[in-house]
Amino acid sequence: MPVVSVVMPCYNSADTIEETLKSLTRQTLTDFELIAVDDGSSDLTRKILEAWARRDCRFEVIHQSHQGIIPALNAGLAVCQAPYIARMDADDRSLPQRLERQVDYLERQPRVSVAGCLVAGFPEDGVREGFCIYLEWLNSLVTDDEIRREIFVESPFAHPSVVFRREAVNEVGGYQEHGWPEDYDLWLRLYTAGARFAKVPEVLLEWREHPDRLTRTDKRYSLENFLRAKAHYLALGPLQRRDAVLVWGAGMMGRRLSKQLIRRGAPVAAFIDVDPKKIGKTRRSFPIIAPDDLPDWWKRYANPVVLAAVGARGARRLIRQQLNRLGLKEGYDWWAAA
Repeated sequence: MPVVSVVMPCYNSADTIEETLKSLTRQTLTDFELIAVDDGSSDLTRKILEAWARRDCRFEVIHQSHQGIIPALNAGLAVCQAPYIARMDADDRSLPQRLERQVDYLERQPRVSVAGCLVAGFPEDGVREGFCIYLEWLNSLVTDDEIRREIFVESPFAHPSVVFRREAVNEVGGYQEHGWPEDYDLWLRLYTAGARFAKVPEVLLEWREHPDRLTRTDKRYSLENFLRAKAHYLALGPLQRRDAVLVWGAGMMGRRLSKQLIRRGAPVAAFIDVDPKKIGKTRRSFPIIAPDDLPDWWKRYANPVVLAAVGARGARRLIRQQLNRLGLKEGYDWWAAA
């Protein structure tokens, strides 16, 4: 049995897959298997994979008709032998010590279910400003507390950067189709189940930025579908047994998130905003109040919660400062959700 199984779905990846496979052959941890799932490619992906499999007995290729990433991931998981599963995409690069570092971390931390790592974007001249901002935020979340604190902001892991315990993922049902991102859905299900997360605080994966990435082309990765995922798992977790949800942010983000929350029966009671032009008006028939009014509203309910849903950069830090001054505890009394 190998120490770790690498699952890599592939679809028309002929232009990048050689570079990806070379990065795996350079791993300092050599006791691994690669399960490459060719998802009905119409280019040379299949031939390239088969040629590599003939040269390296650790490489196994599964062929299937084009079904999409979720069936491809589950097909790969079904044949993995190792207790640890590393994710890899067919256009990224793993640094030589990646598998060694992440498997060693999981060996030393038996309570952690998912171990990610820091990531770097490439090629340098193709990394957009928005991607850099996301990577900066992503790499700032290392500990379980940090990851859990901001898990409703965005997906806290680059999917191809993780190594997880196969048993933990199987227990929550593997990858599932809900119309929103499959990786974010998995992290949120694990979070709801009480799993622990962490990252090795080193850059161990180079994540390719290009306009044809699935996150840019698949409608499951739209803002609306991210909000649907957040609302679904907020309702299953932090909003359980709450009698009032106070949404901080009466702008676009707060309005769209509240729509999804209301659809799931969340007890939205009011919006909070700093804009004097909005204060005193209503949003979705609920009052918009000023931050100074929050203490009085908080006292009206037995078990209220605040969701900070402001997308402007830097706003989350300012909201955190204000809520901390009021003595509200992040991860219990309030969550950031944008």
